[in-house]
Amino acid sequence: MATRWGICGAGRISHDFTVALKTLPPGEHQVVAVAARKLEGAQEFAKKHSISRAYGSYEELAKDPDIDVVYVGVIHPYHHSTCLLFTNAKKNVLCEKPLAMNRREVQEILDSAKKNDVFLMEAVWTRFFPASVEIRRLLAQGELGDVKMVRTEFGMPLMHLPRLSQKELGGGTTLDLGIYCLQFISMVYNGEKPESIQATGVCRAEGLDETVIVALKYSNNRLAVLTSSLVMKLPNSAIIVGTKGTIQVPDHVWCPTVLDVNGKVTEYPLPEPCLPINCIKSTGMRYEAEEVRQCLLKGLKESSVMSHSDSMLLAEMEDEIRRQVGVVYSQDSK
Repeated sequence: MATRWGICGAGRISHDFTVALKTLPPGEHQVVAVAARKLEGAQEFAKKHSISRAYGSYEELAKDPDIDVVYVGVIHPYHHSTCLLFTNAKKNVLCEKPLAMNRREVQEILDSAKKNDVFLMEAVWTRFFPASVEIRRLLAQGELGDVKMVRTEFGMPLMHLPRLSQKELGGGTTLDLGIYCLQFISMVYNGEKPESIQATGVCRAEGLDETVIVALKYSNNRLAVLTSSLVMKLPNSAIIVGTKGTIQVPDHVWCPTVLDVNGKVTEYPLPEPCLPINCIKSTGMRYEAEEVRQCLLKGLKESSVMSHSDSMLLAEMEDEIRRQVGVVYSQDSK
């Protein structure tokens, strides 16, 4: 039986996710419905992707009995309410990152998923790329010896996009780009909570973080440093340094297709999209979709690769970084 997907949101990321699904066998993944805030938007999306059902509200999608899992591709200030809508309707959910605006919202989403006995995963697509799988394998086998240091950065001049430059739309670098660096560090250090976080950054007049640098200290004197920025292009690379060598992601750390392990370079190519895509390498979203299918087939309620505790840790670190840098969203005062 194919896993039957509902798509919530008819924007750029939902388009790319739907294109990524088409790189997987149609007998295993099928999009049966799409919902947008306006029916015209859903109908246009449905026509472009040959989807049989289009809804002009998320509530209609929540009531559709023929959907196994919903992909939530709306902007992140709406993740909390949208996830709760679907989990309370007993729908499995794959929600775009960040799962929510802060720790409290994440906790409420996870509690609802547990109460309603449904699968829920934050769509940190990076974790499911073959290159990321290989990084975890190498670390587990002790290829680098004892890991001492992780350094990563993600920066692009993106402040021209309203979604990133407006506070009410959840703008700022920590929740949008910094999360990729945080999840990478957290993956390398096996979901361990850091002993200390020291963050500094540059904020706009409206209190929006545009560039942030964070130093994290872990047990046994292990360190990590990240830089994220919405105003400058950075190398967008990562390096893991151990007592026996290094693993480098030379670029595109958020969608890695090349690894350099102690000087040996390996490529992990992606399938070509059937339609033009908005974001680079976004057919790589196929891997998180396949993870969802495998979890559902096994009757699991969360993924071990991107678990509920992983999402909670990310939210806690994001909250602490924002606190130190001075970024407060309206959701923080509730």
